[in-house]
Order: sequence, then structure tokens, then C-alpha cells
Amino acid sequence: MPLLACMITLSAQEKVDQQMINKIREEALNKSKVMDIALHLTDLNGNRLANSPGYKRAATYAVDFLSSIGIDNAHQEAWGEFGKGWELEKAYFAMTAPYYKPILAYPKTWTAGTKGLKSADILVVDLKDSISLEAYKGKLKGKVLLPDMSYQYAHSFKADAVRYTDEDLQKMANAPATGGRQQRDTAQMRRMREQMQRMMAPQRFLTLLKNMAKDEGAIAVLSSSTRNHDGTIFAQGGGTYKATDPDNFLDLVLGVEDYNTLLRISKSGTAVKVDADVKTKFYKDDLNGYNVIAEIPGTDPALKDEVVMIGAHLDSWQTGTGATDNASGSSVMLEVMRILKALNIQPKRTIRIGLWSAEEQGLLGSRAYVAKTFGGNATNPKTPAHDKFSSYFNIDNGTGKVRGIYLQGNEACKDIFTAWLEPFKDLGATTVTISNTGGTDHQSFDGVGLPGFQFIQDEIEYDTRTHHSNMDVYDHLIENDLKQIAAVVCSFAYHAAQRSEKLPRKK
Repeated sequence: MPLLACMITLSAQEKVDQQMINKIREEALNKSKVMDIALHLTDLNGNRLANSPGYKRAATYAVDFLSSIGIDNAHQEAWGEFGKGWELEKAYFAMTAPYYKPILAYPKTWTAGTKGLKSADILVVDLKDSISLEAYKGKLKGKVLLPDMSYQYAHSFKADAVRYTDEDLQKMANAPATGGRQQRDTAQMRRMREQMQRMMAPQRFLTLLKNMAKDEGAIAVLSSSTRNHDGTIFAQGGGTYKATDPDNFLDLVLGVEDYNTLLRISKSGTAVKVDADVKTKFYKDDLNGYNVIAEIPGTDPALKDEVVMIGAHLDSWQTGTGATDNASGSSVMLEVMRILKALNIQPKRTIRIGLWSAEEQGLLGSRAYVAKTFGGNATNPKTPAHDKFSSYFNIDNGTGKVRGIYLQGNEACKDIFTAWLEPFKDLGATTVTISNTGGTDHQSFDGVGLPGFQFIQDEIEYDTRTHHSNMDVYDHLIENDLKQIAAVVCSFAYHAAQRSEKLPRKK
């Protein structure tokens, strides 16, 4: 692509500053700090479960980093009461009879521990109906409970990691406008699949079993799913976390191979014994949730009170270090702010970053921020800031590079985003789709009539390996992809800040 020192026009006369894009690309691709930022948020920090010590360490690092690059107003901003923090301090689990076998097991979040090393018999429990469950009353004390669930191991005949093909992207680009019934992408479908998996289990009877187990003094209940195979364990949830909620019964998630091993041996008539030693800690000293907020003030007298936002969620689940969900997005957004400062960009509009907490519990941090700052729903009138808001850009689909952007049904932005992507065709970012994507923080903005957008990213191994699993660690990040994301997001933020008009809103 030739270097142009002037403003060029593409797609319905939308102006694109190629000279600035060249500078952004040089800084993002050849002088990047994104992997160092990611290292601090993952290996050097640990997991970032909402309100946990790990989250607070990460939020402190983010504020310190933003301050170090010359942003004076970086701070942690309370958004309201979240609930208890939780941390895993120790986890050991092994089969000790009929022979010794170490077993990888992860406690679900906000569950209690074992209060020391406990040796226990495995008790297989039939959960097919309430009559079956009733038969176990008075028999649970001192036992580790193994629901009689049929999890069939499925071999992986397809590659774990994939990128979108040209055909995939063309289908997205050709998706029809749906008049409010917006298309779902794989991110939304992923959430739906997870929900269906939970619904397939006899969840009501499992909850009753846990209540019985806690009352009678059982040690733990074991869980798995067909996704937990080949050393990858997806573990999330576990119970409630509000200040007044009781401690949740210990639920240990195993790989399907180990789960099935215990079940087969037990159902053969052979007694199975296990050792369990799990220590967890709850934090109740500060129940508030906190987002990280910072901004580069606008400089145009007529536009400086208008706001362009970029963001990602900073929290994670507990099994890995949340590298692809979502240290990748948070690292990119911090890197974007660094690039803007390194290039001494003086934006016409204010560019603000938001790193959100408790996204995994239902977009809680971003929803609370939007409600307080902008309002805009039936019970919360619009604030003056709502009318001065330009746009929000989000990253939260793993480590894969940007391939385009979802319009969220906002057809008026199609030509604008097509022009903004044109200079990044050589980096694989080309597609603008009318479709919707769900399950992350841009919905907090879109839900109150503000232009909020998520980028299309290559899936890589998000579904198959890293999303909410023990494999969500630094090694699964792709450096060149994160550099590319930073370049694209920075250019979008810059152009949104420099336009003569705010981005158009949905009709």
C-alpha cells in the first residue's frame, strides 16, 4: 500500500487519514508493548475473578500503566455492590483405592473448601428423578458424590484452531438486514450451547443433592461435561456470591476421562476411595465492584465534550489466567491508549477507555457504568452525556485478529466502517456485516440506543480449548494477531474522534 500524506476518500466520501494510519501501523506493528501488558495481566497476576485479589491487582496495574504513559485521570471507579470476592488457595484430589491415581480437578467459583485433607468413599448417585434422590437421604455424610451421568468421550477429528475462510466472511458480509431480529454469530451461539449443556443435566435434582449433601456433611460433589477432555477443563459458575449468601457446597470439575474412570470402577462393584484437600477464601471487606476508567481529553472547543469509547472486560474465570478471555482484549485497549499517547495525538473528541469488571456474571460492570453515565432505558432517563456519545468499540472474542466488524443492525455505519477497514485489507480485516453478536459489553451500550460495536475476530481455539478453561493462559495468545487488533482499533478510535459528526445511530 503506498504511503499517502494527504486525506483520501473511500466509500461514500468517508474521509480516511492515511498518513495517521501509517503512523499507527508503525507503532502498533513494530513498536508494540501488547505482549508485555498481557504478561502482567496473566502470568504475573494470576486469574482475575470479579472482586478477587487477582482482579484488584490487575486493575491496579492497569491504572498504573495508564498513568505511566501520561494519562492523569486513570482511576478505579466503583459501580455499585457486587458481592464477595473468592480465591482458591489449594486444590488436591486423587483416587487412593483401588489404586493411586492423581486427578486434575478445579473447584467451581465461590464454593467452600474441605477444611483440611479428607479421605472419603465415592458414592454414585442416581439423579433421574426425585424418588431416586430420596433414597440417598441419611447416607451422604463423609462421602464424595459422583452423579451417575453418561458423558461419552468424543475424539477430535477437526483442528482445534481455525480462522475464518473467505467464504465464511463473504456469508457474513452478505447477511440480510433483519429488521430488529439480528443475526447471531458464533459468540452468541457459544453462550447458547453452554446454556443448553447446563439444561441437559438434571439441574434441579443436582441442586437438591447439593443441599442434602451440605446438610448431612458430605465432602464434595464431582462434575464434568463432554467438553472436558484431553487435559482441558472448562469450569465456571458454582453458586451465588452476594454478601448474605451462604457458602456454596464444594463442586469439583474433572476431565471426562477421569470422571468416567471413577464411575466405571464404582459401577463395577469395586469400592473407590479418594483424597481431597481444597482450601478457598472469601473476601467481604469491600463488596463494591470496580471498573478502570481513563481518557485522553478532546481538544476541539465544539467537540471535546463528545466521547468515543474503547473497552474490554478485565475480569476472568479462575481455572486459567484468562489470557484469551479477556486479557487479550484488555491488553489491546491499554496498548491503543499507549499508541495514541506515543503519537501525541490530540483528538477532537475525548477518547475514553473502560475496562469492565464482572462481565462474566452478566455484563455487570459495563451495564452499571452505562446506566449511571448515560441512562437511556424505560426506568432511567437519558443524561446529557447520552446525546454527546459517539461510539463504543469492544474486543472480547479471544486472541484472533480482526477480520471486520458487526454493525449490530446499524446500517448507517456500513459505508463508514468499510472505508475505515480499507487500509487494513492487507492485514486481513475486510468484512462489514449487518449482523449482531452477543454476550459481551458492547451490548450494554447498544441496549440503550448508543452505537456499540464488537469486531469480528478469528475463532482460533476459543471454543475448543481456551474459553473459560484451564488452557486459557499466555501461551495461547498470538502476538501478531494482537498487534493487528491494536492497529485496527486505534485507527477506528482515532477516526471516530476526528469525524465532523458523531457516528450515526440506529433508526
